[in-house]
Amino acid sequence: MTDEILQIRDIAPPGAAAPGVLERVDERPAPPGPVRRRGRGHEWLTLAAVAFGLMMVGLDSLVVSVANPKIGTQFHASLSGLQWVTNAYMLTFAVLLVTGGKLGDRFGRKRVFLVGTAGFVVASMLCGVSQSMGMLIAMRAVQGLFGALMMPQTLAILRATFPIDRMAQAVGIWAGASSVAIASGPIVGGLLVEHLSWRWIFFVNLPVGLISLVVGAWFVAESRDSRPPTGFDLPGLGLLSAGLLGVVWGLIQTDTHGWTSASSLTWIVVGLALLGAFVWRESSVGQRALLPTDLFRHRPLLVGFVVTLCLALAMFGMIFFLSLYLQRVQGDSPVGAGVRMLALTAVLAFSAPLGGFLVGRFGPRWPLAAGFALVAAALFGLATLGPSSPYSDIWPWFVLIGLAMGAVQTASSQAIVGGAPRDLAGVAAGLQGIGFQVGGLLGTTVLGTVVANTVTSVFRSHLVEAHVPAALATHLAQLAPAVSQGVLPIPPGAPSGLVAAVVHAGATSFTTGLDVAMAVGAGVAVFAAVISAVFMPNLDMDPQAMLEALGGG
Repeated sequence: MTDEILQIRDIAPPGAAAPGVLERVDERPAPPGPVRRRGRGHEWLTLAAVAFGLMMVGLDSLVVSVANPKIGTQFHASLSGLQWVTNAYMLTFAVLLVTGGKLGDRFGRKRVFLVGTAGFVVASMLCGVSQSMGMLIAMRAVQGLFGALMMPQTLAILRATFPIDRMAQAVGIWAGASSVAIASGPIVGGLLVEHLSWRWIFFVNLPVGLISLVVGAWFVAESRDSRPPTGFDLPGLGLLSAGLLGVVWGLIQTDTHGWTSASSLTWIVVGLALLGAFVWRESSVGQRALLPTDLFRHRPLLVGFVVTLCLALAMFGMIFFLSLYLQRVQGDSPVGAGVRMLALTAVLAFSAPLGGFLVGRFGPRWPLAAGFALVAAALFGLATLGPSSPYSDIWPWFVLIGLAMGAVQTASSQAIVGGAPRDLAGVAAGLQGIGFQVGGLLGTTVLGTVVANTVTSVFRSHLVEAHVPAALATHLAQLAPAVSQGVLPIPPGAPSGLVAAVVHAGATSFTTGLDVAMAVGAGVAVFAAVISAVFMPNLDMDPQAMLEALGGG
């Protein structure tokens, strides 16, 4: 008995009257475990690392829009070429999000996050030094690819790092970083383009990304799916990617061809059919499923996905068209418009962490329902704007939206990622990203169609009311699609009186379309509020009870 001895310990087992129990003690040294680096797994520094990475992705969602005129001038680009600068990024990003989440669950979320971040930084640098439209578009596609690797890991890493009782607070800060980055894109882009060069909208990612890489490499702990690895469902990956490509490209096509065009409808229908085939396949491949269909049996996740679509639709559509309104109707510069929208974006920085507190205290149901109700009220308020409305009629609604959207984004993200088993956190985060991207596309395309149709129906009558001759009004009315983008069709060499009449009619028509679009967005928010109140479970926020309710572990 060289490796173990018998010792007498003063241990009184249940039912014993006195101590003096023989206990067998193993004296062999324990096998050496992995050395834990100081700070590894630190919750708040992990959050900082993923937040910096997330900010890069958020900024690049909208920042390019203000640089398009400069890019077009330098490369003599067509309108379709400029659209591809944005679309190439959005396509690869949206199509590969679930795949990125699955890779993180399988091979390690920290590893995939760092690869995605490093790739995004390099692609950003190559975007900034592009010497042709072809190179810029290609590098934007590469940006989207690496963004899709990185983005799902941000939420999945938080899910693996934070205990469930602090998860809502962490997601609140995460949502604040995301919302502020997306909403501040236009002002950041405007400042960089105005004072430096359009290339700096990409170079600015380098210091942000390097901070994320250094902090992430040192402090983030590795996590992955704890189940035994299975084969990767490549046919399922192909069906999902092709289906999302069809739907997303079809939505993008509606910008130029409209919703009723054969091209747009064909792409969308084919994409939906492929997604249906993907769902059928996933239900039949068992453990090898890329996206287990059982995931959608978790009601918090399913409801969270639906309301995320609604949130992005309202948020992206609102920011896009209000930015046009401030710049092209009220005459602000891109920087000036961004400054005036600080009433919304600055509030988001505080409301999202506050939303995390509310979700941690009450669960996601009531913050979602109340938040969407406030968004609806604010959008109805913005549906009353006129061409010359003072800023005092605008900023209170911006503040209200900022307060509400922080709570909504936190609660929906918590419902999706917290509503999935811990081992599938990356896939769930990929779903959250898809919901946000597709919802954003719907926001600009659906509301864009509303604006375009409204402008087309009222532009001629507003021209006649402004005393433009009927024949000329009929001719100018054919240019209504340009007016729906805030561009006024001033006839060359027109006298000042005619110019003033066309400007007034165009601004009035665009604002009429904007008001209808804001009312539609408000209706979507009302729908989301009802869905949240009726179908989102009102979870007991006791940590263990919440774990059991969410199916996590």
